[in-house]
Amino acid sequence: MGRLAEAISLDISYEALTRAVKVTARWPYQAQPLTVPSQPFKTEVGILAEDKAPNQEPQELGISGLLTVLDQDSNPSPTLFTIPSRHRRAEGTFSAKFLSPTGLHPTLQITLDSNKSPAKDSDCSPYAYLTLPRSIFPDRYQLADELFLRSKNLTSLQYVSKSVDLEAPEYVTKLWGSAILLELSPPTTSKPEPWSVEIPLHLRYLAPSRGGYQDVDIPYPAIFWACPAAKGTQFSTNPFDQANLGYDGLFEGHTSFWHVEPRPSSGDRLINTITVPVLDLDKSRWVNTGTAAAVIIGFVWIVWKLLPLGGTGDPSKSRAAKKAESKKTR
Repeated sequence: MGRLAEAISLDISYEALTRAVKVTARWPYQAQPLTVPSQPFKTEVGILAEDKAPNQEPQELGISGLLTVLDQDSNPSPTLFTIPSRHRRAEGTFSAKFLSPTGLHPTLQITLDSNKSPAKDSDCSPYAYLTLPRSIFPDRYQLADELFLRSKNLTSLQYVSKSVDLEAPEYVTKLWGSAILLELSPPTTSKPEPWSVEIPLHLRYLAPSRGGYQDVDIPYPAIFWACPAAKGTQFSTNPFDQANLGYDGLFEGHTSFWHVEPRPSSGDRLINTITVPVLDLDKSRWVNTGTAAAVIIGFVWIVWKLLPLGGTGDPSKSRAAKKAESKKTR
């Protein structure tokens, strides 16, 4: 158990139906000591490496090596098999950028170079999963309008994280940010063709700074096709498979994900940067002075208007007295 502290990952899962606990640990690629204590139950030990099996599908992982059952096999047995992969690579690439000018309501444009489904025999749908910092957020009410979604090549809003305060500035928001899952609507053409979608977002008011501008970095979304796996597919046989770590928990357990490779729209970073205007601290003192002066002037004007009324008592009696005096003079 002491060596688990040196592992780079540790995954513990429990299957309620079979009451089985599965512990998977991974260590860096280096020489490892192998110690297997004798146990009263069946213990199988294997030394395996990646390989390619005959008739192996592109989305499958091939493994070969030696397996032996302690206290049962006299010699290790060679083995070669394939295991299905939940996460796969789709054809094509995509890029993402914000339409200019961005303003306080920027629109993220995602351009894909193909609308071809990765699995011909499956009912696949493309999705976009965005992880956004708290300085920018989606409006769930805006994304509930079906007509508006169709105009942006979007099908539906599948998920958005817990309620987001639409009016709070960034510097008083306690949440780390928000996440959103959108189903995309590709063109239904027989031949593959480029297409794009637009996702409307909203910036929060940012804290004042010197210079009057702040940069906000927004990471690239994850674009993938979600397809129902073939009947009988068992992803649990893959020792490298990990489920329910992110957006995959929003789909059924037998869903396969075909990921579209991101391509930076500029530079080599998968990040879009927006320059946001904010209150300039170097000029804000004039705002404070002007506001204070306007309040004082307004207060003095109100007092000046009220002084004549205070000297004559009831305003209605004052007006009546003035009318009576005007009649006498006539």
